[in-house]
Amino acid sequence: MASLSDARVKQLLESRYIASFATHNPNGSIHIVAVWFWFDGTDIYVATASRSRKARNLQANREVSLMVDSRDPAASYGVTVTGSAQLLSGESSHRCNTEIHRKYLSEAALADPKVGPVFAGWDDVTVRLVPTSVIVWDMREADQHVFDSSFKNNPTYLLPIAR
Repeated sequence: MASLSDARVKQLLESRYIASFATHNPNGSIHIVAVWFWFDGTDIYVATASRSRKARNLQANREVSLMVDSRDPAASYGVTVTGSAQLLSGESSHRCNTEIHRKYLSEAALADPKVGPVFAGWDDVTVRLVPTSVIVWDMREADQHVFDSSFKNNPTYLLPIAR
């Protein structure tokens, strides 16, 4: 098991990737959505609306997962973080959501009255994920140790991913 202090984990969590965020629906199924996030070095924060499915799901079950994948087939690596979540509101939520929006939106977008205020209005709460488990994977290591560098030596083995 990895930790949040591992260099590869920190690099993924501090970079501008889209994460997949999973909560539990009332019927037992999993609700998973793409999210923007911010890592403060200890916890992970996700901006959302108080009326969103993920926010409503957290009222019944606080266990969540967040997965970040580099999305690079030639050097695919990623991290899955699981833990307990809590919803922040008020000033602490506003502060965290501002960090998240600054991570993904340019200064021009934030200043545009048709963009910045809309995100600020939509995202009225924040999910704070307190990690209990961190799992990291790296296909380059698997290629080297399991496939005898077959993918590195034969770049046409992996087909391109649609973007």
